[in-house]
Amino acid sequence: MLLDTASLYFRAYFGVPESVRAPDGTPVNAVRGLLDFIDRLVKDHRPDRLVACMDADWRPHWRVELIPSYKAHRVAEEHPGGPDEEEVPDTLSPQVPVIEAVLDAIGIAHVGVAGYEADDVIGTFTARADGPVDIVTGDRDLYQLVDDARGVRVLYPVKGVGTLQTTDEAVLREKYGVDGKGYADLALLRGDPSDGLPGVPGVGEKTAAKLLAEFGDLAGILAAVDDPKAKLTPAQRKRLDEARPYLAVAPKVVRVAADVPLPEVASALPRAPRD
Repeated sequence: MLLDTASLYFRAYFGVPESVRAPDGTPVNAVRGLLDFIDRLVKDHRPDRLVACMDADWRPHWRVELIPSYKAHRVAEEHPGGPDEEEVPDTLSPQVPVIEAVLDAIGIAHVGVAGYEADDVIGTFTARADGPVDIVTGDRDLYQLVDDARGVRVLYPVKGVGTLQTTDEAVLREKYGVDGKGYADLALLRGDPSDGLPGVPGVGEKTAAKLLAEFGDLAGILAAVDDPKAKLTPAQRKRLDEARPYLAVAPKVVRVAADVPLPEVASALPRAPRD
């Protein structure tokens, strides 16, 4: 089981009142909410291995170089020599080191790798897995990893960090008309304002799904743009052609990395607290 930790503690922070505090008065609502959620996950799903994946760099430079608008609206302060500072509620930032310390004390592995987002860490662990994987995330971007043949599912919190929706290929096809591999192409065509991804103007989710159903993948769609016999409206052909510079780089930004240099970790679920 892989946790997209930041997406979960953000949800916990907004789902648990700030009146939940440590004895010294420090807010610990995100800490408490996340730990309660992990406790429920372990009891309900009984994973053999568990890794909390962290954002060592929430806005990697290599992604920003390709699409400068990537998460730009969430930058609180730029740091040319290192990761930019993200806009985070004042009472949440101090809780992140506490979360890491508590995970250490419990014995739950947490992994972040410089220059990569948690999504990339999750993508690499998933690529290397020799068995089924449950990915717990509040970020739909990770739907691209869903793979029935390999037993890879996404457990998506529907309300706060309460009810979980199990997302497999059948769910993706019903909701979006694509499988896991197709979801990344759908996402980059549609765009995502929350991540600063412009998408192709005039191509929303339904149109993107129809294009993928007709032409298979992004490469097939671009080939259709060059084929006068392909079933594209004049407006679609024009918009897709004009978006070629974006479509040339967007796949590397949207698709999670699968080659992150991961450290060796003890991922076995602890049977007793370490400390």
